[in-house]
Amino acid sequence: MATTADVPFEKPSTVRDDGGVYVEKGAHTSPSSADDNSILHEFSPEEQKKIIHRVDRRLVTTVGIMYCISLMDRTNLGATMIAGMAIDLKLVGMRYSIITLVFFASYVVFQFPSTVVIRYLGPRLHLSVITLLWGICTIGMGFSKTWDTLAALRVILGILEAGFFPGCVYLLSTWYVRYDMHKRYSFFYIIGCVASGCSGILAFGLMQMQGLRGYKGWRWIFIMEGIITCLVAVYGWFGLVGFPDDKRRNKGFLTDRERRFIVARVNADRGDADTEPFDIRKFLGAGLDLKIWGFAMLFGMTTTVTYAIAYFLPVILRRGMGFGIGASQCLVAPPYALAGLNMWLTGWLGDKYRLRGPIILFNALLCIIGLPLIGWVHNVGVRYFGVFLVTAGANANVPAIMTYQANNIRGHWKRAFCSATLVGFGGIGGIIGSLVFRDQDAPTYLPGLWAALASQLIVIAIVLMLTPVFIRRNRQAERGERRIEGGDANFRYTL
Repeated sequence: MATTADVPFEKPSTVRDDGGVYVEKGAHTSPSSADDNSILHEFSPEEQKKIIHRVDRRLVTTVGIMYCISLMDRTNLGATMIAGMAIDLKLVGMRYSIITLVFFASYVVFQFPSTVVIRYLGPRLHLSVITLLWGICTIGMGFSKTWDTLAALRVILGILEAGFFPGCVYLLSTWYVRYDMHKRYSFFYIIGCVASGCSGILAFGLMQMQGLRGYKGWRWIFIMEGIITCLVAVYGWFGLVGFPDDKRRNKGFLTDRERRFIVARVNADRGDADTEPFDIRKFLGAGLDLKIWGFAMLFGMTTTVTYAIAYFLPVILRRGMGFGIGASQCLVAPPYALAGLNMWLTGWLGDKYRLRGPIILFNALLCIIGLPLIGWVHNVGVRYFGVFLVTAGANANVPAIMTYQANNIRGHWKRAFCSATLVGFGGIGGIIGSLVFRDQDAPTYLPGLWAALASQLIVIAIVLMLTPVFIRRNRQAERGERRIEGGDANFRYTL
């Protein structure tokens, strides 16, 4: 995986711009310790590249594959809905929306405790065990006899998955410097997009098990995807690593010198790689920072669209555009392929040019262009093209907003709190996305499209409000008038 400048963060006038990955001897490394300063120069540029690439292969790939399964298990309802579940479980009226909604109720509530628990249990134990448990829960969905049983299992699924995504966001943010993050978050989320895109094709294949051992095809979708999840949980047990300052849990992955280099590198960038004792005041005190809620709102408005697409795109293709069952499941994949390409390209550009807000604005504009094409154009081909734009813009903004937030905060427990608020509001976006596309609005689904348009206008408004605030505070810090984040005189907000 390509890397951007891995140099310690300095004032904008002195940050290197040559795209190198090594720390130059004598570079500014405050506020790290003298020991940190020395180990930053013990490795050659080639050795530093190899260390970072090893972290990429082990950490980003593992959590990406696990997130792929997570996203598949929470969004497979659209495929099962048109595969016969709606008839067998009598999903009339708002029952389908209720089944999608209840997941997010428990998902949001259990975000905060999970981000604290992962620090004590360690990522390997916490993430792999909850993955195994929700895999078992997914298998159980395949045996549901009534719609309310399925809804109850979705509540349990929400509890178990609540700790996964914020845990991954938090874990990744502790290993990388700020201008390495967007590409890593993008790669992590691209794998999830592949899951969303290919889940329809997978579901269509699993439907062909119709009648095997007396079970309907939609039941086999749940059962087989649950079994895959359990296998991935076992893989996660062996593939996951600990936090970078945890010597015991990273034994066998990095040598102690290599691990200390990673810690020193992050400390040189933002000074928060070392563990802080848990302090409830520091954890909850982050809630007094208004920009944290701005980031959370950005994420919630973005996931309103991503979840609406994930849950309802097969239904819209089937009922709104007139495609057959097989085509409706398989035509989900191409828009996600474009989303993955856009995600990687904007991630690379964002890290190279150190841009966050403009990337988010670009992706929101893609959605604003695409949504009217879906709802107000009669030609099916043009409507389907609109799906490409909306899927690409909304999904690419997920890692963009994660990076925007991670770049502009400091401190372990503030980072943990922010991961919980970010993903918690993402769950609220999921609740909205679960409700906006209603059966009675077919085939145009105009109320849902209006809601999605409003969400993207809110995204644009928040970025336009945060940007001048960050510019003003950076200028004040340059003049020595204030320390803008966590008491570090060298910290600057990323615009």
